[in-house]
Amino acid sequence: MGDIEIVYRKYGGKLHWHHPGTLLGEDEHGVWVAVARGTIARKGDELTITWPNDSVILFPRSAWWTATFHAPPDRVEVYVDVTTVPEWRDAQITMLDLDLDVIRMRDGRLFLDDEDEFAEHQLTLGYPSSIIRQAEETAHWLLQAVGRHQDPFGGAHARWLTADSRPHPDTPSPGPARPVQ
Repeated sequence: MGDIEIVYRKYGGKLHWHHPGTLLGEDEHGVWVAVARGTIARKGDELTITWPNDSVILFPRSAWWTATFHAPPDRVEVYVDVTTVPEWRDAQITMLDLDLDVIRMRDGRLFLDDEDEFAEHQLTLGYPSSIIRQAEETAHWLLQAVGRHQDPFGGAHARWLTADSRPHPDTPSPGPARPVQ
C-alpha cells in the first residue's frame, strides 16, 4: 500500500511519462491510484510538469487503456490513454503508451487525440499489425463508452477522488506481479 511509481513507456521501451502516485485501493473496475496536485511528472529524462489539480488514475486488470479522472477546476474531466495492459512489478505499474487518447472535456466535448502520432509511430516504431488493430478497436470502444458515460466513465471515480480517499491497511494488493514485456 502507499506510494507507487507510474511508468508509461513507448513501444520499444523508451521511457515516456513517469511520476509517483498513491495506491488507494481496488474495485470491480481495477486499481485506483491518486496523483496529488503538485506532483512532478517527467517525460523521459527531459520535460517536467507539475500536476495542477488532484486526479485519480484507474488501471484496469486486463484492458488496453488507463484512465485519468481530473478534479475541478481542470477543463479535462476524463483522459484515457490507449496502452498495453498495465503490468505490476512490486511498487511500479508499467504499460506501453500507444499514442491514441480519448478525452472528455468538462463541457462535454469528446474527441480522439494523437491520430497523427499513432500513424507516424506505426512506421517509425514498427508497431505490429496486432497492436495497431488492438489500439484502434480500443479507441473505438472508448469513444463510445466515455461518450455515453458508461462504467467506469460515468462517476465510478468520484469516491476515489474525495479528500477522504487515502490508502487503508486492509486494502488488497493489486495482485501478483506480471512481467513487463
